[in-house]
Amino acid sequence: MTKPYDVIIVGAGVVGNAIARELSRYQINVAVLEKELDVGLGTSSRNSGVVHSGIHYKPGSMRAKVNVQGNDMMGDLCRDLKVKIQYIGKLTVAQDDTDIETLHALKEQGEANGVPGLEILDKDQMQKIQAGVGGIQALYSPTTGIICPYGLTVALAENAVANGVDFHLGEEVKAITKTNNHFEVETSPGRLFKAQVLINSAGLFADNICRMAGINEYRIYPCRGEYLILDKRLEGSLSTLVYPAPRKGGAGLGIHLTNTVDGNILIGPSNEYIDESDDYACTADVIKLLKKEGHELLPGLSTSDFIRNFSGLRSKQTSPEEKGFKDFVIESRRDLPGFINLVGIESPGLTSSPAIALMVKDMVGETLSLKEKGSFVAERKGLTGFFHELPPEEKADLIAEDPDYGEIICRCEQITKKEILDAIQNPLGSKTINGIKYRARAMMGRCQGGFCLPRIVQILEKEFGYRPDDFLLSNPGSNLFTGHVR
Repeated sequence: MTKPYDVIIVGAGVVGNAIARELSRYQINVAVLEKELDVGLGTSSRNSGVVHSGIHYKPGSMRAKVNVQGNDMMGDLCRDLKVKIQYIGKLTVAQDDTDIETLHALKEQGEANGVPGLEILDKDQMQKIQAGVGGIQALYSPTTGIICPYGLTVALAENAVANGVDFHLGEEVKAITKTNNHFEVETSPGRLFKAQVLINSAGLFADNICRMAGINEYRIYPCRGEYLILDKRLEGSLSTLVYPAPRKGGAGLGIHLTNTVDGNILIGPSNEYIDESDDYACTADVIKLLKKEGHELLPGLSTSDFIRNFSGLRSKQTSPEEKGFKDFVIESRRDLPGFINLVGIESPGLTSSPAIALMVKDMVGETLSLKEKGSFVAERKGLTGFFHELPPEEKADLIAEDPDYGEIICRCEQITKKEILDAIQNPLGSKTINGIKYRARAMMGRCQGGFCLPRIVQILEKEFGYRPDDFLLSNPGSNLFTGHVR
C-alpha cells in the first residue's frame, strides 16, 4: 500500500492535468495515475491544437458551457504557464446555399452561448482576412485560437508537481474497490493506492474505469483522425484558421487547414471509427485523400512540403451507426459517493480543460474540505517559447550565464543543448525520446530527427549513463537499440 491520498485522478491527459493543477491550490494530497511513461501521450498530444470559440454546441449543453468559459480562461492560464497561444480567428466557409444556412445557424447558436464578435462575411470581406480562400460566404469567429497541445499538457502537469501533486507514471489501473469511505485502486505493477475521492479522467479508456467501478451505462467508440504536417516553408500562408461548414452526421468538423504556434500547417483530420482505443495507425488511402485536399486548399504545395503524418483518436459516445455528437459527461455519482466521472470528453476538451477543472474542484469540495494553500505558485519557471525566438541581447545574456545555450543540437528547429538538458531533467522524471521531443521540440523539423537524434542519444549515454536498452521511444517495449555494433 502506498501512502494514502485524499484524491486520485486516473489519466494524465490535458483534462486530468488541469484538474491536478487546480486541486494543487488546496491543502489536500493529490495523486495522478497514468498508464503511459509520460503525460499526454494520447489524445492530448494528437489533435489540431485549436482553442475553439464555442459556436458548434447546443446552447445550454455542458460542451457549450465549458468551451466558452475555457476559451475565456486560456489566455491567462497560458501566460502563467509560459505556453504559447495565439488568437488568430477562424473562417467557417460555405460553398453552397445549404452551407449558408448552416453558417447563420452557427452564428445564432454561438451568440446564444456567449461567443463574442461573430460575423457573416461576403467574398470580399473573406479575402481581406485570408487571401485566396474559396467559398461564397464565411462565419468569422475572432476568439478562435491556436496552442501547442502537448506543451499545455506538460506545463499543467509540471506546475501541479511544483505545487505538491504526485504523478505515478507507468501505473495502469487494473481494479477498483470501494471500502467504507475510501477507494482502493490496484495498478499493473501490483501497487495499491487509496483515496477518498476518485476522478475518472481516462479519456479513451474512461468506460473501462467506469466498469471497474461498477458503472456500466457508458461506452467509448474510438474514432481516428489522421493529419499531415507541412513544412515551415509555408509559414505565413494562412493568417487565420479555415474550416468547411460542418455537414450533418459527421464525426468531426471536416478536413481543414490549421496553423500551429510553431509555424507548421496541419491538414486534417479525417474521421474513421476503429475497434481499438490505442490504434494510432496512419493509412495510405487517407494520406492520399489528405494530400489531394491539401493541393485544393493550397495549390502551391509540392510533394516535398509534406514532412510527416500522425493520427489521433476521439473518445466518442456515439456509435458508427449513430454518428454525430453527445454531450460531455461530467458528474459526481450519487450512487457511488466520492466517484467523479468524466466520459466522452472529445473536442473541445482541450479548450474546455480549465473550466472542467473548476467544475470538478467544486465536486471534490462536496466531499473534502478545501482550504487554500498560502504557498501555491501559479507561474511556471522557464522560457515562454524557445531560445531561438528571443531577441539577440537576451540570447547573449543567457549564453554568458550557461554556454549550453550556445550549442545547437537540433538544426531544423534551432534547439540548443540547454533546452535538451532541461527536457531530459524534467520535473516528472520522464526519460523517453518522445518525452524529450514534446518538451524541447527537437526531432520535429524537416529531417525528423536525422541530425539531432544521434546527438541526443550521445548526451543521454555520456552525461546520464544510458545503456542501449534504456532508450525507449515512448512505452515499455519501444526500445531503440539492442546493443553496440562496435
